[in-house]
Amino acid sequence: MNITIIAGARPNFMKIAPIIEAIQAKKQLGFNMNYRLVHTGQHYDKNLSDTFFKELNIPFPDINLEVKSGTQAQQTAAIMIGFEKELQQNPCDLVMVVGDVTSTMACTIVAKKAGIDVAHVEAGIRSGDMNMPEEINRIVTDSLTDYFFTTSSYANANLAQLGVSKDKVFFVGNVMIDTLLKNLPRLKKPQLWDDLGLENKKYMVMTLHRPSNVDEENQLKNLINHIVTLGKDYPIIFPVHPRTKKLLEGLDLNFNNLHYVEPLGYLHFNYLVKNAFAMLTDSGGITEETTVMNVPCITLRDSTERPETCDIGTNVLVGNDAAKIETAFNNLLSSKWKQGQTPELWDGKAASRIVDCLVEIYSL
Repeated sequence: MNITIIAGARPNFMKIAPIIEAIQAKKQLGFNMNYRLVHTGQHYDKNLSDTFFKELNIPFPDINLEVKSGTQAQQTAAIMIGFEKELQQNPCDLVMVVGDVTSTMACTIVAKKAGIDVAHVEAGIRSGDMNMPEEINRIVTDSLTDYFFTTSSYANANLAQLGVSKDKVFFVGNVMIDTLLKNLPRLKKPQLWDDLGLENKKYMVMTLHRPSNVDEENQLKNLINHIVTLGKDYPIIFPVHPRTKKLLEGLDLNFNNLHYVEPLGYLHFNYLVKNAFAMLTDSGGITEETTVMNVPCITLRDSTERPETCDIGTNVLVGNDAAKIETAFNNLLSSKWKQGQTPELWDGKAASRIVDCLVEIYSL
């Protein structure tokens, strides 16, 4: 069996790493499974260097389509053209896509038009927010997918509502958590810990990158002002996303407790998160990791495609509503934060379950 695995952005590689490891383990047991890793190059990321792959023991891609940046339409078209050529030159039995980036949707369309089965890892998640390009990617991908690998009962319910046959849906858990649990013992203290004199559970970490938060100057300024004022007794470490950095340069937002730092590698960043008093973010993936690490998480979004992190985990949605942010801080600072639990099957074995399913589906 030949599987083509698609990765389009840095988080995708962290999701596919345990899957490839599970395929390799099966192959060593004599199963006829081969993979080819295709990086579409959708996100040019200087952190996707040799160090990144070696740090997390992630295999290097067999090919990079080098699509790079562009409008949504330009990127989608370039990925489809590049991947069509790739499939013609390297036929396969199954295309596996992960997550919800543009590459996920574009490669799914190409595969189906070529008559090739598609497996979607993290299928069925929905935010309900059609202003998010990712939501459109999810809907299109799941409308064409053959095999749905899900992270939660919420995703299962979403697919059931769409009329997806139960025998095509496989509740396997969360591959992102496979990577996290594997690397927890390997987390590294960043240099900034000593430089800033940080102490365990006595600082906060913040990340912002979504257009709703960072694309409008006054919105960003008011949000940061509010957060820094409420968290005045805690250092706030802010690894700055490139798109956010451009805006910040002209805003003159300087506070004694706010520390702008360069984006960090996986092992350094998660060391900071694991030992933080709280996380402030508009990322979806980070809310999964904070839930597993039992770190309070204030999410600066109005919706989430990961409701289990709110209902079961440590996450609370506040959007950019000043009153909700203040309430969240009051609960946090008065030790009234809810006690989270780890969602079902977020146990580090999701990738093994996925590969076991493929062995059964394809009678290997």
